[in-house]
Amino acid sequence: MEEAGKPRIMVVIPALNEEGKIGWVVRGIVKHRSSLVDLVVVVIDNGTIDNTAKEAKEAGAIVLYNGAKRGVGAAIRRGIQYGLERNMQICMIMAGDAQDDPREIPKLLHPLLHEGFDFAQGSRYLNGQRTVNMPLSRAILTRLFTLGFRLITGFLSTDATNGFRAFRMNVLRDIDIWQESLDKYALENYLLTQVVKRGFRVKEVEVTKRFNRELGYSHMRVLIDNSFWAVVKAWLE
Repeated sequence: MEEAGKPRIMVVIPALNEEGKIGWVVRGIVKHRSSLVDLVVVVIDNGTIDNTAKEAKEAGAIVLYNGAKRGVGAAIRRGIQYGLERNMQICMIMAGDAQDDPREIPKLLHPLLHEGFDFAQGSRYLNGQRTVNMPLSRAILTRLFTLGFRLITGFLSTDATNGFRAFRMNVLRDIDIWQESLDKYALENYLLTQVVKRGFRVKEVEVTKRFNRELGYSHMRVLIDNSFWAVVKAWLE
């Protein structure tokens, strides 16, 4: 990167009742962080009623409280605002339910730090499928969503719904992510679409998604929370 010294990077993790999982995620990030970057882990408590916040703090994260359940988009925005106020250069977003593997963080950061890309998008399907215990409904939805995304944007994505991603903070300069309509899952779809539309350099990176049957799946309801409308909205604006 052009900036002097270590790149300032933050990992934003929206969390809702992730006790038993969030600690593993935060400890993994801390363990696999590189000495070459200045990395901060920020967990956004999205109205949890269990020990998620306590577990995250004990594992080494900064915990921000975002009030009652406003949605994952509002939680991510809270983390982004924290980073903007502290001049962070790169933001990474990960799931708080252990779907994303902290060991793959360097893979996502590499295109930004060494190849000049602005946005690194994780993909569970690039060069072959890498999923563990993924429900069939989720598999069908992610494929259909990505097909629609490709048809609208022209970007040959293989996994447009994947929330494991990293981007330079300056891509947000002219993108209005603060709209209330983006409080839930729509924000992530809106952001990726806007980034592609505005011509930023985007690279997909091979990552793995794991769904833990014993600890529970994510809070996304496959049909109700499908926010493909945000792709259309972002492209037409």
